[in-house]
Amino acid sequence: MIHSDPKKYNCIIVEDEPIAADILEHFISRDQELNLVGKCADAVYASSLLSIHKVDLMFLDLHLPVVKGFDFLRKINNPPIVIVTTAYHQYAVEGYELDIADYLMKPIPYDRFVTAIGKFKHLMEAENALLEIAERDYIFISSGKKQIKIILQDIFYIESLREYIHIHTKAERLTFKMPISKIEESLPPDQFTRIHKSYIISRSKIEMKSANIIQVNGKKLPVGRTYKQSFEL
Repeated sequence: MIHSDPKKYNCIIVEDEPIAADILEHFISRDQELNLVGKCADAVYASSLLSIHKVDLMFLDLHLPVVKGFDFLRKINNPPIVIVTTAYHQYAVEGYELDIADYLMKPIPYDRFVTAIGKFKHLMEAENALLEIAERDYIFISSGKKQIKIILQDIFYIESLREYIHIHTKAERLTFKMPISKIEESLPPDQFTRIHKSYIISRSKIEMKSANIIQVNGKKLPVGRTYKQSFEL
């Protein structure tokens, strides 16, 4: 029985060479799971696309006008998965430091594009399987091939740092590669509250609170302006 699945992954092309952008667009159109939601030639327009669409994958040229590709990437909060496209070898090391999924050298052969998309899909499938809610008193988070069980009652607070989160528990600090918004969706809102773009706290672990600061486990955490209303003091 054949199922016709809708396109799963939204992607954008950030590329100032029209021919290179057209080639990428053609390659993307050959993959039934990819949905191109935007194509642009500079970082300003790319920021706009990222704010409008839920983007899973960004093809990023490094030699963009005004703001260069890596500088742009460093400024994005919770960036999508990135495949870099460039004609220059010397940027590979910097790219891997920024956790680029793959690095395509121009002119890009189709088979090499397919390999890069395979890496991207593997990362996406791993991320989608990260959170498995079994019951309300614990969650499972995948780390590589392992499933780590975390008792909700053991969590003091969760801290976001770029694309990683640190879960501070009674016993240890656990680190996972995922956006804080992803784990926020899976936590019971009567037990956990987002107080800042970078922090989620366990309500039962609050030791002190004021208009701007919450103290949990001896750590003073800031309350973000946009989260003050949702957090009842």
